[in-house]
Amino acid sequence: MNQPPNTPPPRRPANANPAPHFPGTNPAPHVPGANPAPHVPGANATPSIRCPAAAAKDPTPCEGPQDAATIIDRHGRESAGCIHHCARLLAGLEGARVHPFVPAPQALDIYSRARELPPFAWEIGR
Repeated sequence: MNQPPNTPPPRRPANANPAPHFPGTNPAPHVPGANPAPHVPGANATPSIRCPAAAAKDPTPCEGPQDAATIIDRHGRESAGCIHHCARLLAGLEGARVHPFVPAPQALDIYSRARELPPFAWEIGR
């Protein structure tokens, strides 16, 4: 909400979420680092897969389903993510809003959390 209008939205790496594999088709070749394994407690070498709304430098984990809500920026671009990262994204985007089809309790939770956060909260340790 407090970000300058000319700042581009955060982007996820192109190889963060590989294309789905459909039965009866040849799977795409494995690219090292393209699809990290989910986090296993006690295994420090494997990073967890996070929602698309999570900024690359944001160290906080997802809360709930990774497609719980969708944020729309002022240019109409959409980013789905968990409630936690959608709130953090909303706090940093000027003119952004929660998608109208997100259930009201989730949308209110996102707006309430975003109101309490500064833009790019992970940069100051929040």
